Amino acid sequence: MKLILINAPPPNYTGGARGFAALPEGRDRFRYDMMRVFRYVEVLRPRFLHVMTGEAEGEAAFETLVENIRWAAERAPEGLTLTLEPLNPGSMPGYFLNDYDLAARVIEAVALPNVGLQYDSFHAQVIHGDAVETFSRFLDKIVHVQIGDAPDRGPPGSGVVDFEALFATIAGADYKGWISAEYHPGAPTEETLEWFPRP
Repeated sequence: MKLILINAPPPNYTGGARGFAALPEGRDRFRYDMMRVFRYVEVLRPRFLHVMTGEAEGEAAFETLVENIRWAAERAPEGLTLTLEPLNPGSMPGYFLNDYDLAARVIEAVALPNVGLQYDSFHAQVIHGDAVETFSRFLDKIVHVQIGDAPDRGPPGSGVVDFEALFATIAGADYKGWISAEYHPGAPTEETLEWFPRP
């Protein structure tokens, strides 16, 4: 089984911040954590590393995030792509990267080939109101796809995301990456896989 993606920084089981990438006062901690997680990457060999931004706001946070992502991307192990995933404010209050347009601005400012957008249908639907349109609009920056329904992050078909349209849009797009299921099943997982095509 291939390991496709891990999050950074490594978990803080004492309840600490969910990332430091956008915190102007957290630059040293961010860099320490990234060098540590790169050691994990060398052993586990994931394809993607989701870099969490932490709680912040304002232009200083934006500039800090761009600087930190560029620093990390320039030092990333070969074959690794750093991803940025917008998280909706209801699920992650105060999280800096809470909008797909903002994520696109960061990626464009970093301007390195090993940095891309992590699309999540649950967050896209909650943030922008249309997961399908959001996928289409940001397709050129998407390097990894996750699916979950909204508003409760359940399996496809449990909420308001139009998965028939989304899967058709993904199939018709020039997207050749992985699609990960990231949702709360609410039942044994195998009972929630009706959306998954069988041969």
